[in-house]
Parts: sequence; C-alpha cells; structure tokens
Amino acid sequence: MKLGLEGSRAVVTGAGGAIGGSIAELLVKEGARVAIWDISAEKAGEEAKKLGTDKAFPVTCDVTNHASIKVAMEKSVAQLGGLDILVNCAGGSHPTTTTSEELPFFDILPDDMRRIMDLNYLSAVMTSQEAGRIFAGQKKGAILNISSIAGIIPVTRGISYSNGKAATNSLTKWLAVHMATNYSPDIRVNAVAPGFLLTEQNRFLLFDEKTGEPSQRGRTVMSQVPMRRYGTPQEIAAMAVFLVSEPASFITGSVVPVDGGLTSFLGV
Repeated sequence: MKLGLEGSRAVVTGAGGAIGGSIAELLVKEGARVAIWDISAEKAGEEAKKLGTDKAFPVTCDVTNHASIKVAMEKSVAQLGGLDILVNCAGGSHPTTTTSEELPFFDILPDDMRRIMDLNYLSAVMTSQEAGRIFAGQKKGAILNISSIAGIIPVTRGISYSNGKAATNSLTKWLAVHMATNYSPDIRVNAVAPGFLLTEQNRFLLFDEKTGEPSQRGRTVMSQVPMRRYGTPQEIAAMAVFLVSEPASFITGSVVPVDGGLTSFLGV
C-alpha cells in the first residue's frame, strides 16, 4: 500500500522515546522529513542522528510550556519549510501519582497530579493549537495523538495518567469535529491507544526491580491480554503512520486501540 507521505513534513513530540522514535523512523522510511522534539536535547540529537540529518533534525522542547512550544514550532516550520503532520507522543506516568502501599490515594498531591495532567493532556492541546493554526490556514493537515488504553479503561493505580489520557481521547474527538466543520474537512485528528508495552516508564510496575521476575501486577496484566504478550513500539508506529497517511483520508475522530485485545476482553 502506498501511504503517500513522500515529501511530507512532520513534528513528532517525545520522539526521543521508544514509541515516538519508532513513529519518526517509520515516517522517514515513508519519505517524510521530521522534526524530532524532546525535552532532552541529548535524546533528540541521538534520534535525529540515527535517522539521518537530511531527513530529521532535533528540537529541544518542553511541551508543558506554551512559550517553549511556540519557539519549537517556529523553528521546525522554518527548517521543514511548512508542516503537514503533528504527532503528539510526549507523555508518561510517575510514581508520585501511582497508588501503592507506600502512597495511598488520599496522600497524592494535587501539584503532582497537575504535572502529569499537563504532560499527557495540556501538552497535546497546546501543540495542536500551534499546528492547528497552520493547518487551518492551508486547509489541510493531520494531527495524531498517542493516547493509551488507560484513557478507555482506567488502570487501577495510575490515576493522573488515566485521567490525562481520557482527556486526550475526548480532545481527539472534539478537535476532529471542530477542525473539519470550522476550517476544512481535510484536517483530520485521530489517536492511537497503545496497550501494555514494556518501557522505562512502566517497567517498575510490571517487574520486580530486585528479582527481575514479573510483579503481581505484571501477571495480572498478562492474564487480561488475549494475545498473551506485550506490544512493541513498532506496532504502535505502524498504526500511527497509517492514520496520518492518504489511505486513512476518511478517518477522523477515531481512537484506535492497539492492545492485543485487552479492551475487548471482560476477563471471564
């Protein structure tokens, strides 16, 4: 299948991470040029170097800060010569908003919750404002949010992560309608909701740090995934890149789970 991405210009936030990096890599393989955004200049630089400086370049950005986003977008558009695709991949959880024996729900601090909500939800709002303004002007563009199954069915311990991703799913549907009806039906907004992948962000939940064996939570997760395995960043990237491509031109407002069947399984 021809994806029609040759010559496209894309911004991928959180592209120094596993999922964002895989999305950026596949976009480059399909002929796009990509601005690699990450809060870590080192990670952004490493990813851009790996993909080739003629196809990718690093941009340091804190996506929870609107001023940082505006500067990063201006730099990206200037270097790319325009913008066709925005992928919002920056996000994550943190032990300070994850309940445990040491941290009951009652003791989670509001400021810690706000930081995770900002990272998972408001970051997508603010980047979409900047990219959306460009897309509205040119009457065409694609926004892709990387959400989570936690935004569909809340994970039992990650309160702020689940809340942030649920808000991102709602944003996806709202913004899809807003852009199509107010600016152009050729501006599309979708989301991919990954299931459980092994990443540095969730490893502490799924495996015992001392023994390396699956934690009780890890065993519970596997009991709920019909395919009985974790997903890979490359599997998320495949759906993400499809959704911003020409063959997906009639898809907007969709939140697509890529989860090994987890959200289809009642558990009995």
